[in-house]
Amino acid sequence: MKRRNVIKGLALLPVAGSIISQKSVVAAPAASVNSVNILPVTEASFMAETNIFRRIGVEPVINCMGTYTIIGGSIERPAVREAMEAAAHNFVQYDELADAIGQRLADLTGAEWGMVSAGCAAGLKHITAACVTGGNPEKLIRIPDLTGFDKTEVIIPRYSRNAYDHGIRNIGVTIVHVSTPEELENAINSKTAMIYLTAGSQSEAGQPLSLEAIAAIAKPKNIPVLIDVAAQNLTIPPVHFKRGATLVAYSGGKAICGPQCAGLMLGDKSILMSAWQASSPHHGPGRDNKVGREEMIGMMAAVEDWVKRDHAGDWKKWLSWLDTISKKISGIDGIKATITEPTGLSNKSPVLKVSWDPSKLHVTGFEIAEELGRNKPRIALAARDESDGITSVNITTGQMQAGEEKIIAERLYEVLSKNRQAKPEMSAPAANLNGTWDVSIKFFSSTSQHSFTIVQDGNWFSGTHKADFDTRNLSGTIDGGQIKFESTIRIIADNINYLFQGTVNGDTMSGDIHLGEYRTAKFTAIRNSAKPARKRIQIPGGPPLAT
Repeated sequence: MKRRNVIKGLALLPVAGSIISQKSVVAAPAASVNSVNILPVTEASFMAETNIFRRIGVEPVINCMGTYTIIGGSIERPAVREAMEAAAHNFVQYDELADAIGQRLADLTGAEWGMVSAGCAAGLKHITAACVTGGNPEKLIRIPDLTGFDKTEVIIPRYSRNAYDHGIRNIGVTIVHVSTPEELENAINSKTAMIYLTAGSQSEAGQPLSLEAIAAIAKPKNIPVLIDVAAQNLTIPPVHFKRGATLVAYSGGKAICGPQCAGLMLGDKSILMSAWQASSPHHGPGRDNKVGREEMIGMMAAVEDWVKRDHAGDWKKWLSWLDTISKKISGIDGIKATITEPTGLSNKSPVLKVSWDPSKLHVTGFEIAEELGRNKPRIALAARDESDGITSVNITTGQMQAGEEKIIAERLYEVLSKNRQAKPEMSAPAANLNGTWDVSIKFFSSTSQHSFTIVQDGNWFSGTHKADFDTRNLSGTIDGGQIKFESTIRIIADNINYLFQGTVNGDTMSGDIHLGEYRTAKFTAIRNSAKPARKRIQIPGGPPLAT
């Protein structure tokens, strides 16, 4: 079978998922190529077997969410895959390659220089290193110990703190928060290495700490301004330079549809040369963010493809897909389908919002999203619950593939048109949860001791969850002997949601914890029967007579 035909088959496999099950794979003795089993092909099993994911028991997903890394970001354009394949056949000196690509990206985008990193977050890390070291390798190899460095601080508006600024913090810098232009003026000093901000409503023109306002303060003091626009469409030249940015950071595997493990850094040449010095293949703090020649060439090819792509044609095609889905489901009683066309640069593609009253259809958007996402054909879409009691699911088109709109329409019609009964009331609680519980939480490779303090009111309960570093609120339900509750740790730029599910039996409870992107853990809890000591409190009649 020719390689090109195999690739075409792989591209069509989300469609095949609706008609071919895992049982179609013929389990037979197989040869091994690079430790991947190649199974005999029959007409019935061809499509299932040529999908590399199904071959190892992983079911592909139809992406109606957008460019989320957890499900693969984006589908690389054919020109990107061809360029990466071509780059795999030769050796090359990486500094020479980086220089050539830097100039080519500058020519394509109108930026002074360009650099490819191992993802956008890695690019943030390398640029921070560049601003801290100024390209001095003696400083570079000492990171994250910044003792004796001139530049050790990065200023970030509070609205821009996010999970991705771990890349900046990894360099060892001190983060300085600002909320007003006055605070920004006062924060800038001789130790300021750069200012970092994210794209969003608060960085837009007219806001107190917009990119324009920040640049107006920073530029006269020669402080570089880096804006993170990871999920945005690429503009030629990037509009952020005109607004005052020194450097702009894009994700390669989002809107641009380049390599998923690549980032596109554009802007000041001297800083980007220092950032490349802080990147693999060079040793130092960036060696752990290796970018290959395939990704470098692939990212360049993605930009070349972007500048000649028919973006208006893509938009028209996406709208036609949503129209197909909307027409299919609009006949369902109680369903409202609305197409919106975003005008901003981030996550820019048409979206179909499908909404209904959950008290009439007896199902929520979350439940529909779970049903579609966990069963074949797997369809990932976003669920929303609104303050007016309406629930919905959103279908985003940017990463859908041709033909999938028909599968989505049929599947959505199937699940939304089901005749569901109202959910039964919860059963009487099988236990009294009031009191304090000693909790053991088993993570993948360690165990932590936590505690719960619970106050129960019928089927509902609330209280506190004392964890490793803090104490936070918890709340949940008890339905017979089944318990479900949650608590959330929130720190600057990060949060982790603990979703507990399990059973209670007298003075013990146990079950699983869903930790979102951090996967799962298990818990067991035993009621703490120790009674607090009883002590009369004596209040003095005045100031102390001794200390």
